[in-house]
Amino acid sequence: MRNHDRPVVVGLLSTILAVAFVAARADAQVDAPATAPAGLADAAWDVDFFPILPWDHLPLTKDRAQADRRIEGIAECGFTIAGFVQPEDLPACERLGLKAIMGAPRAKSPFARGGWKNLSDEDIDRYVRELVDSSRHSPAVIGYYIMDEPGAPAFGALAKAVAAVRRHAPGKLAYINLFPGYATIGAPDRSQLGTASFTEYLERYVAEVRPQFLSYDNYMVQYSDDLRNPVQAAQYYRDLLEVRRVAARHGLPFWNIVSSNQIRPVTPPPSPGNMLLQAWTTLAAGGRGVSWYTYWSRGYGYAPLNSGGTRTETWDYLRIVNRQLQVIGPMMNRLRSTGVYFAGPVPLENVPTLPGRLVESVTATVSLRQESAEQLPIMVGEFAGADGDYVIFVNLSLAASVNIKPKLVTPGVEMHVISAAEARPVVLDTAARGHWLVSGQGVLVKLVPSAQPRP
Repeated sequence: MRNHDRPVVVGLLSTILAVAFVAARADAQVDAPATAPAGLADAAWDVDFFPILPWDHLPLTKDRAQADRRIEGIAECGFTIAGFVQPEDLPACERLGLKAIMGAPRAKSPFARGGWKNLSDEDIDRYVRELVDSSRHSPAVIGYYIMDEPGAPAFGALAKAVAAVRRHAPGKLAYINLFPGYATIGAPDRSQLGTASFTEYLERYVAEVRPQFLSYDNYMVQYSDDLRNPVQAAQYYRDLLEVRRVAARHGLPFWNIVSSNQIRPVTPPPSPGNMLLQAWTTLAAGGRGVSWYTYWSRGYGYAPLNSGGTRTETWDYLRIVNRQLQVIGPMMNRLRSTGVYFAGPVPLENVPTLPGRLVESVTATVSLRQESAEQLPIMVGEFAGADGDYVIFVNLSLAASVNIKPKLVTPGVEMHVISAAEARPVVLDTAARGHWLVSGQGVLVKLVPSAQPRP
């Protein structure tokens, strides 16, 4: 996995995609799916379940006690899915309340025979049926691993695999993860996407494969040296907004795979700030799941578990971030994304800026003592729910904390900050103190008419 990193071509890619992205901007505020998206309408989703996935196959071991301890560590770290497991791992998942995505059987993986596109229709159906039969008994199973990062030439075969999962395991996911936009330089003969643009790749995937959801990966937060390289940083937001737009257009939820290791020896390691930013920007864009690459070391530095399986500082950082996702994620399942906007220095060109439907403006300063008048970039996600409107504000700076003072479009509305620790609301007094966000941190705010009794 993950051979798509070509940071040297990102500058060229920005030019190649500029025209397509400007055209897409007109659709940037298309409503995202409601609580029961069309793509997952047949899935047995609990509205309180928010997918948090360690993007990894569980390491092979003949020691059952060791395997169970590894799964227990996943639960302790705040994940809600155990990753790609084997049938023998399911009892531990059930005991710990973890969901599971079944991994490919080691001896029968399609990749051992050259990939999905080389299989006959009968072989595809047989493979999926046997995968489902191996785990049909377990309530922990929510889906089946099909493929990671396919190019467009594989879409025809993957459509048959997705259809087979629907036949043999109604209500379960056919798990496929897509490339990021920087896996291409625009030439089909050199592109890992197999298309001339990321937009074409996404649209063809939806049209040809008919998936239940979209999942993609992007590691440009670390690749950009914690957002210091503006061209590479822009690619993170560009992909996020484009996946959101395509997902919303087709009524599909989307998951984002982001980095929890030192993705390359020359990049910064994971930190509370860069992992918070990746998680909260996904939420602010309306994402319905966050996956972390990787949990096990697999040769990467500063992973949550090192090469010996020992927990690192990153494990503790990741548990903090996952805890916030556990608290806020289920609340987001009940909301519908209505818009994404930016305030202050924008991270890329041609993106929607405030005012939005709910928020008119945001003042975001690094010092209340007026020692600095610097304005920091803020991402604003607007949402509608059965009980009213909500907003997410994210500090996009990885260098400084910021004090935000939002101004709403409609006067006479209170802003109640939802604690990411306990989900309890506290009234935000913007006139006096505003609200501080540390580097990368986001906050969910409920808008309540001032005449309405406080919770």
